[in-house]
Amino acid sequence: MSGHSHWAGIKHRKGINDAKRAKIFTKLAKPIVIAAQEGGGNPALNFKLRLAIDKAREFNMPKDNIDKAIKRGTGESKEGNQIEEALYEGYGPGQIAMLIKTTTDNKNRTLGEVRNVMQKNGGKLVEGGSVSWQFEQVGNILIGSENKEKDQIEMDILESGAKDFQESDEGFVVFTVPQELQKIREYFEKNSYEVKDAGLIFLAKDLIEIDKNTRTSYENLLEALDEQEDVVEIFDNIV
Repeated sequence: MSGHSHWAGIKHRKGINDAKRAKIFTKLAKPIVIAAQEGGGNPALNFKLRLAIDKAREFNMPKDNIDKAIKRGTGESKEGNQIEEALYEGYGPGQIAMLIKTTTDNKNRTLGEVRNVMQKNGGKLVEGGSVSWQFEQVGNILIGSENKEKDQIEMDILESGAKDFQESDEGFVVFTVPQELQKIREYFEKNSYEVKDAGLIFLAKDLIEIDKNTRTSYENLLEALDEQEDVVEIFDNIV
């Protein structure tokens, strides 16, 4: 299994300045709010909230910011409107299939902004269902491979009940059915693995290759989408 997830491009950036960091914290806070809205403010009892908090901590989001987002989600704080998730489907340059995940307090505004960025950068939005059938939602866990023999890691992955896996520069990427993400993540934690990342993603069922010019155009589109505060994750079907 393979595929790409662009977490708004920010995982690959170095030297983030204060303005950029503030925007990232805003992006990171919204999934925390949504998770707390749906399942309460205790991460021990709300796995989705735990994942959102872990993601925020990857970027050194201050504890006060995290606590404020949780309180907004549970209703303890009346700050701001209710936040919702919205998934938009589209095609980028070279007919790259795209799923654009957003978190927003105004779906009409977000739709207009995303559509405008797509049109200005060689892409287009399409009706729901036109692209999503090309993807499968799976659990995604990145585990470290330090101080572990490869044979042992592969044996443990099979023992965990994972659906599939692949080796990466950062360790091993383990894929699960969505309902087993929490159980399999906890399996690796109990077996002394470093869980570097975990969450639900959309994997493309079939991948396409693109040429250098198309890739450049697509990267420009990703940069422009990254500037949109409501865009939090982008999935595509390129090799």
